[in-house]
Amino acid sequence: MKYPCSVIFAFFLCTTAIHDINAQEEHEPTPKDVLVKLVNDYYTINIKIFKANSTIKDIDEVFELFTDDFVYIHPKYGGTYTRQELYDGYVRNQKKGGYDGSVIDIKVINMITGLDAIVTEKKFINKTDTGTKEGDAQMALFEFKSGKISKIFEYW
Repeated sequence: MKYPCSVIFAFFLCTTAIHDINAQEEHEPTPKDVLVKLVNDYYTINIKIFKANSTIKDIDEVFELFTDDFVYIHPKYGGTYTRQELYDGYVRNQKKGGYDGSVIDIKVINMITGLDAIVTEKKFINKTDTGTKEGDAQMALFEFKSGKISKIFEYW
């Protein structure tokens, strides 16, 4: 069966346009992708901080992800902390040797994304004398403003 050139050309244009749309979708991050990356970066940098040889520069790196009015809420461990109070706590823990490499990873089990918010289910992976051990599942809510983390509420 022969098709007129115009039909073949129209088919070519449609498949090329669909390919271009698909390629564009693969390369341009969505707002959801940006939020997920921020949360993953937060956890990745925290693993660097938890190492025995971490530096103030590592702590500064995680705080670059936060808004100026950032708030950390963890009712089980003292309640609400301003950005500065949390920063001071990180530095104090580091100076006292609280970051000793015993937490070696954070395993994100699930993420639910919403409008400027993500809820994570995660487990700390701890080093033991015989290998590693997963901690209990924990839940955290991240809220975002202007492309940065504005609040973390820990529910564990």
